[in-house]
Amino acid sequence: MALSFLQRGGNLAESAKGLQLAQYVPELVLEGLQTGVDNVRTDVYLSPKLVDITRQHIAKLLAKYGDVEDLVREDAFSLAMGQNPAATGVSRGTFIGAPPVPGATAPRPTGFIGTAPPTGTPAARPTGFIGAPQVNAAVAGGRGTSPVKAEPADFKKLMADLLTGSLNRAKTENNINLDLLTRLAVIKMLRAEMTGQFSTLLEKCRTKLKGYDGPRSINAHKGIELREKFSQFQINKKIVLRKVGQELFATLREVEKESLSKMRRSLFGEDANASYELLLNRLLFTDDGKDDYLNAEQYVMLGNFERDPDRFPRMQETAATFIKSLGVVPAGQADEERQIDAMLSVADNTHELFAGGTPDEGTPKGKNQKALLDGWVDLLEKESLIDHVLASYEAVPLLAQYSPLINPQQLKNSLINKAERERVTALLEERGKISPDGINNAVKKVEGMKGGERAKVAGRYFSDFLRYHRDLRRFEAVLSAMDGINVIGSANEKLRELSAINNTLYEFLLAEEQKAGDATVVDHIILKADIRDSTTLTKTLFERGLNPASYFSLNFFDPVNKLLPKYDATKVFIEGDALILALFEREGEQGFGVGKTCMLAKEMVTIVRGYNEQSTKQGLPTLELGLGICFQESAPMYLMDGSHRIMISKALNESDRLSGCSKGARKYLAAGQAKNLFNVYNFQTVEDADTGGIPDEFLVRYNIGGIHINALAFQKLQKEIALKEHLVELPTIWSKEQVRLFTGVVPLGQGIFHKIIVREGLTAFVDLKDFSLKRWTEKKYYEVCVNEALYKHMEKEFPVV
Repeated sequence: MALSFLQRGGNLAESAKGLQLAQYVPELVLEGLQTGVDNVRTDVYLSPKLVDITRQHIAKLLAKYGDVEDLVREDAFSLAMGQNPAATGVSRGTFIGAPPVPGATAPRPTGFIGTAPPTGTPAARPTGFIGAPQVNAAVAGGRGTSPVKAEPADFKKLMADLLTGSLNRAKTENNINLDLLTRLAVIKMLRAEMTGQFSTLLEKCRTKLKGYDGPRSINAHKGIELREKFSQFQINKKIVLRKVGQELFATLREVEKESLSKMRRSLFGEDANASYELLLNRLLFTDDGKDDYLNAEQYVMLGNFERDPDRFPRMQETAATFIKSLGVVPAGQADEERQIDAMLSVADNTHELFAGGTPDEGTPKGKNQKALLDGWVDLLEKESLIDHVLASYEAVPLLAQYSPLINPQQLKNSLINKAERERVTALLEERGKISPDGINNAVKKVEGMKGGERAKVAGRYFSDFLRYHRDLRRFEAVLSAMDGINVIGSANEKLRELSAINNTLYEFLLAEEQKAGDATVVDHIILKADIRDSTTLTKTLFERGLNPASYFSLNFFDPVNKLLPKYDATKVFIEGDALILALFEREGEQGFGVGKTCMLAKEMVTIVRGYNEQSTKQGLPTLELGLGICFQESAPMYLMDGSHRIMISKALNESDRLSGCSKGARKYLAAGQAKNLFNVYNFQTVEDADTGGIPDEFLVRYNIGGIHINALAFQKLQKEIALKEHLVELPTIWSKEQVRLFTGVVPLGQGIFHKIIVREGLTAFVDLKDFSLKRWTEKKYYEVCVNEALYKHMEKEFPVV
């Protein structure tokens, strides 16, 4: 005879010895932010254009999923009826989500701050967003009398632009909480607009239906059809809102995966991701974190009716009782309940407990997991829950056939309760003689499940329940954080202005909405490309009757010129064997100047490689290139030669030195360079005391096909993106040694990211005669690595790179 759960108690604790159950408590706390004018919440003002496009987008989705597009679209019949658009508050050609004609009345929104409009203003439109009417067309991004109609791509692009700008701002101010604040404000706005636009849509439908009333109606049949649609729209409110919410969630997830997550890792590293996991949660777009359909599709179907034994509180209590019986938390601890609840928020604990429902009994651990799984099944049977667990999965495929005619809970209960099944069958008979065969087949499956199959389903249920428990706790944490945010609507100008003049307002606007300043240049980066052997190549081309100018132009200068707009680079100086470019960073901008300059330099190296491959095939000499990058934390100065500006900058001289290559170093290193992973080296041959106080002038530099950056540029790069340090044993010019590498990802905009590896090298003191190593100095230099083999090696060893 099988042991009951109570009889197994001691055995379960024995089987659970050595288990490592993880704990997780979702938290989202914003620190370092000012409170707003109410001294309680943080004031946030979001882009008016984004909010307006969002309203239009949500309104379209509501009409689509509510099947009431006909009710909110002006047609010839409405015009034939002589309906006065101004009287109804709907203008011709105006789609849902557009602002009503001023003076039209509409019910006031509820549930979201609801600040009263200033005296004398038109009645507040039911947007659900602090009682704010939609912004006008000029604010929304164009001049005219009607707002631009939104497309899904517009909504997604504007959302990506706003959130990308938020990340940049957070990096500039070195406070990731600013980006979290933006994300929370956006989610709060979306939740409010869903309910607000639903109310607006109801009013538009009611207004449209009035045109079919009275003796003047010429299309009574059409009116009956539309009223039926309107009635179903109201009945299906929760279903419609769920579908709209999940589409909004899908869009936010796409934006996150396509650009934001990569950019965030690039700027802040991996450590910043934990808080953002709370924001990628389907439950955030439900009213209270509970939805039968969503639970059925993504988690597990729980009971909702008062009489249902498998409601969330009961199932949570049952799961907690099981965890408690294992003795993994010492009894009597003050925070025992908190620890158990934290364990129920880690779905992977299911695998640790009983291998997800399929333990391998051939191992000692598998035998213990089988005992624990049997204990879980026993507990479900003792609490009369096992049938509900089995039915919760068999009911899911039936939803498409029988719902919404049959409530999901009623459908699930019909699989385990004969009286409920008879009521459902009778209802199906009344509504058109719908066949109950699907239900009857599911009943047979539930009743036919025995032994191992029941245990497997019970294990799956435990895992799915833990995932739901985790996301519900995350939902609660996010709602708590959003309670501390006051999203100010565009109509509440007085409150916005009050918060702004008190320096308590956080504005998150699109680039086009931000006030244009003087765009003062605050720093700059110089890139010097030293092109060598051009004289030899020119001579060879002349001897073959070829034009050197066109050859250089087509194979080097033209390709480089095409890169300049991509990186916002400017030409400073150009001649046959040198090219100097500059990138400028301006006040108030989040700059990736050094990172972008490094990527530009890497592309130039690639261009020269391709050029040399072609030259080798044609029997022509190859080009030798050295690149130097210098950052200067100030704007450059200029001399004027007539109308021509001549730049003055310390970075020009230093980049010239970094791009150069000593003949002695080239002679010594050229033979083994093909096997070398690095292209830049510094050597010292003179004692510092003998340099007259300018030791850098006496350094012997090697730079063939490499990118040499100054220390200030490296320090700036560390501020721009998150760089991860690695110590890797790699071959160098003398032998294998510990090489210090820094890896990261540079964002170039529009979802494009490039990997970067920077080597920190130590200057070697060598004998000038044979370059034999005497000792290592403390002088550091930095190289942006360009060897593809190194990138592949680092990707293999450190996949996060």
